[in-house]
Amino acid sequence: MLPYPLLAISLVLMWLLLNGFTLGNLILGVLVAVFATWAMASLRPEKPRLAKWYLLPKLFVLVVYDIVKSNMAVAAIIIRSGSRHHNPGFVTIHLDIRSRSALALLAVILTSTPGSAWLEYDSNDNSVLIHVLDIQNEAVWRDTIKNRYEKLLMEIFA
Repeated sequence: MLPYPLLAISLVLMWLLLNGFTLGNLILGVLVAVFATWAMASLRPEKPRLAKWYLLPKLFVLVVYDIVKSNMAVAAIIIRSGSRHHNPGFVTIHLDIRSRSALALLAVILTSTPGSAWLEYDSNDNSVLIHVLDIQNEAVWRDTIKNRYEKLLMEIFA
């Protein structure tokens, strides 16, 4: 009945934390959790195969460093918006990653980094379209994503 019991329990707890504990909220939270786990089961997500899980801390440190660095760059753009013009744009990057889990993690990384957003993934030619707040050199962005994130993700999810 519950294909993902931990997800169901987490959803019920989150529901109760957000709405307060009453008998009606408990019943409604359980119903939402049951239907949500059924919906998740119908998606049939693949189980991630972590070939080199010990590289995850390295990826985490890189992402946190890039997020902090990007926060400072975006703050500088906002503070100096009158004196310095930023150059927003779109970049298409062809990827070698095929793992859905690695693609999902790359999407989270790019979207959580301020100043960039994952907009579209084209599965036909395995490319991603991202928006960049201040694109000074497209080649640098392509190189950063391919050599900094994609290579590491391909190692982790080999």
